[in-house]
Amino acid sequence: MLSAFRAQPIYELKQQDKSKIESVLAYGDRLLVGLSTGTLRIYRVNEVPETSPDATPSKTRAVDLVREEEKFSRRAIQQLAIIKEANILVSLSDGHVSIHDLQTFQLQEKLDKTKGATAFAVTSNVIKDPVTDIPSLVSRLAVAVKRRILWWSWQDMELSPEVQEITLPHSPKSLLWATGTKMLVGLDPGFSIIDIETLAVADVIKPTPTGNVRFGAVSSSGMGYMGMGSWVPKPMATNLTNNKMLIAKDVNTLFIDTDAKPADKRQIPWAFAPEALGYSYPYLLSLQQTAKGALDVRSPDTLNLLQTIPLPGASILHVPQPNISLAHAGKGFLVASDRCIWRMVALNYEAQVSQLVEKTKFDEAISLLNMLEDTLLKDKQGSIREISMLKAQNLFSQQKYRPALDLFTDVSAPPKRVVSLYPKSIAGDLSTIEEPAELTDTDEPSGETSAAEENSSQTEDQVKNTPTPTKSVLGKFKPSAVKDDSDTASIRSFRTTSEAPREKPAKDAPLTGSDLKAAVMALCSYLAQSRVQVQRHMNTDGTLKVELTEGTTPSFSNLIELPEGAENIDWKAELLEVAKLVDTTLFRAYMLALPSLAGPLFRLDNFCDPHVVEEKLYESGRYNDLIDFLYGKKLHREALELLEKFGRNEAAEEVMPALRGPDRTIGYLQNLPAELIDIILEFAEWPIKVDSKKGMEIFVADTKNAANLPKDKVLKFLVPLDKSLAVQYLEHVILELNDKTPEFHQKLVDLYLEKLRDREGSSDEERNQARTKLEEFLRNSTQYHKLKTFNQLPADDPDVYEARAIVLCAMGNHKQALQIYVFQIQDHEKAEEYCNKIYLSTSTSPAPVGSNPNTGSQTYEKSSMSTDPEDQQPNVYTTLLSLYLKPPSPHKVQWEPALQLLSKHGPRLPAANTLDLMPSDLHVSELNSYFLGRIRSANTVVREERIITSLQAILKTNLSSDLLLGPEHAQGKGGRSRRVVIREDDHCRVCHKRFGNSAVRVYPDNEVIHYGCVGRSGVQRMKAGQGQGLQGLRVLPWG
Repeated sequence: MLSAFRAQPIYELKQQDKSKIESVLAYGDRLLVGLSTGTLRIYRVNEVPETSPDATPSKTRAVDLVREEEKFSRRAIQQLAIIKEANILVSLSDGHVSIHDLQTFQLQEKLDKTKGATAFAVTSNVIKDPVTDIPSLVSRLAVAVKRRILWWSWQDMELSPEVQEITLPHSPKSLLWATGTKMLVGLDPGFSIIDIETLAVADVIKPTPTGNVRFGAVSSSGMGYMGMGSWVPKPMATNLTNNKMLIAKDVNTLFIDTDAKPADKRQIPWAFAPEALGYSYPYLLSLQQTAKGALDVRSPDTLNLLQTIPLPGASILHVPQPNISLAHAGKGFLVASDRCIWRMVALNYEAQVSQLVEKTKFDEAISLLNMLEDTLLKDKQGSIREISMLKAQNLFSQQKYRPALDLFTDVSAPPKRVVSLYPKSIAGDLSTIEEPAELTDTDEPSGETSAAEENSSQTEDQVKNTPTPTKSVLGKFKPSAVKDDSDTASIRSFRTTSEAPREKPAKDAPLTGSDLKAAVMALCSYLAQSRVQVQRHMNTDGTLKVELTEGTTPSFSNLIELPEGAENIDWKAELLEVAKLVDTTLFRAYMLALPSLAGPLFRLDNFCDPHVVEEKLYESGRYNDLIDFLYGKKLHREALELLEKFGRNEAAEEVMPALRGPDRTIGYLQNLPAELIDIILEFAEWPIKVDSKKGMEIFVADTKNAANLPKDKVLKFLVPLDKSLAVQYLEHVILELNDKTPEFHQKLVDLYLEKLRDREGSSDEERNQARTKLEEFLRNSTQYHKLKTFNQLPADDPDVYEARAIVLCAMGNHKQALQIYVFQIQDHEKAEEYCNKIYLSTSTSPAPVGSNPNTGSQTYEKSSMSTDPEDQQPNVYTTLLSLYLKPPSPHKVQWEPALQLLSKHGPRLPAANTLDLMPSDLHVSELNSYFLGRIRSANTVVREERIITSLQAILKTNLSSDLLLGPEHAQGKGGRSRRVVIREDDHCRVCHKRFGNSAVRVYPDNEVIHYGCVGRSGVQRMKAGQGQGLQGLRVLPWG
């Protein structure tokens, strides 16, 4: 399944050599081989270049013998290790641990205390001194001797004279340094971790459902060992990453940390107990029994077997520890039998990932990438994301839609890639699924078979040819041929699977019928999440929320699928395309699986393709939703054309009653802004013609849109359509909206006059109504062109006599206006009302009242009634009286209205001018009412003057009282009668000196200053915001 390592034989004993390999040690470019005869051979390892199988083999030897120490030991060399910092070689032979010089390999010391040793372990670590906090390099050698463990320490290459030891209840079988100060010890009953600083021993407890049991303790399965000559399996252990370790005994395994706490992880499924255990980053290694002769390579994460390498007779596994040599860095280790040594060469990590992907081992590939450091890969996160998407595609092809789409969502897969997996009914032109050709009656069965086979191959090609990002080596991550042993199941052709004979009841083919609906339901949640991601970066108007800096890759690039080597990318345009794809596909999905959710989608701001939505909604008969969508997309012309079609009942389809007639169109037009006036006017004509009352609501409704419409364009549209509608609109604009545009006022006058002139097309009632409106409008409006209007009013038309009088009044020609009332209309009451109106509008109010800004008290002035009537100028009453008494030819004198005018308004008529108009033959008795009115007017003036004098006297008295005594609530203790206390420490705020016996001045706000500082105090109070100089002092109340 995987070729993580390649076995390269580098050393083999010659046939005539009767010795056996007992131990190996590799460091740097040196290889030390310990033989059963006690001989130590030192080799230099050469780098052999890799060649292709067809190339000529290289003549370079894998190893060269550098030195051979025949008398290194008397017995077999069981174990070798180095402490490089101390420049020593440690060996175990003949039950003793010996120390040799690393350069000369001469024996330096044979540790007598290690007699009977069975194993040893070395470590080198940088440890800080707990007192001085100074780091130092500390190397340690631990030796298992019977039931004891002894250890020696080297600090900065100096051997510590003290040898520490600890006694255990059982004999140690294996030693492993967990950290620089903790050791994992394998015993017959189980495992323990010893802290060499505190000598604390912690047993490894394996969690079981019935309670805690020491790992490796005797159980029903362990009792079998008694029948096998009391043989007990050797405990084995190896270090992993992140302070984790794996311990094994027989086929039982347990993952623990450096504190002896077990991890919640299943056991490795070994059929037989391994011969040796090791870890070469990032894989877990185990040697099978010697008879089998094979090396198993597993993932420590998934524990699945990834590779089995046949190595005949292999029994020794040597992995250089990182704290001894970083040269291997997970790239190689040694495996040896009693006659041969293999160097395991690791393949490139990216090549290993590619192999797993080709064999559809997506989980293993992701697990491997997660275990590797970022620096070992070109784009670790990108690789994980790409493989996750391939896994999701594989799940999708197995009709596991929900897990597939959930995985797509987790990795933020590009929507284009996901959508392309669906048929054209969902994905449109992006679909990679070939639609099957429809069979005719003449098709033969053989043709069906060939079509199914062709579709099967096309479906397989679809998975392979799905476009993927090519930023790194991910471009070669493509699933290969289908295999049944895939960890996520095999990839099968959609149609082959669906058409295969089954005993179960037939169900829908992939992506058809209910199967398609299930796939679409899963797609909806993915698209909803993608839509949220797009909205984080793009506004509803298609602009980016955060402007991009040139040369940078935006955070939303994961949503965009780009071709290889793409340059000068317009990220904004690409994201907009993604937004359109997401919303359009989500709409299609909703329409298929969840039609009730389609409405809320397109009623909100969206990027749906209008043509797709329009087609789908029209086909499904959701015309109201279609109109709402077109409105939201600002496709108003299309919406209004459709509404007109429905409103006029011209559609071939059956539509709901709400869409018939002009109401829906009117409502739509009312919601359009003023900028779209051309479209509004274009489509407003047919509703107005059908129902003018409802149609005019477009322009006269009490809405903001109607008020903001360009009034000149609306008027220009309505005049040729129907002048009465234009009048209605102008009345709305002028009377309700209070528009002061002179052109609109004059146009309304013109339309009123046209109505009056149209004697044939209008009834008397309509003309009377128009005349009344015209007269009322001429009285109230001041914006129309008076001279132009007057010229349009014929002098001989009785219908416009009063209108002419009103215009003349507005022009100030009161005499001509009164002539119309007196001689043409012959209505003396209207003439009198006219005079009253003009007089009141030009005269002063009879008793104006003012107020004193300083005190709030009122003052009184004489009214115009106090003026001597003989001193008044001729007014409008005089003009009317002259028309009555001295009318132009051929009119006669009108005594009765003249005398009534003198009786009612005598005081308003100047005496001199009035009496001059009286004829000499008029009896004085006829003027009795006139003279009585004049006398009453004179008496009124005298009384008014007396009243004003009395009121002013009262006002003066009140002001004096307030000044001297204060307001009423002061009870005589205010004003100038109030008391002010001056203490000894008080000082003048102007000169800042004490008052003493000096003269003082007290302001109304009770502020006391020197009398001589009055001039300067006004300036200071003004700067303090209490008035302007002395005026600011006066307005203050006396309190």
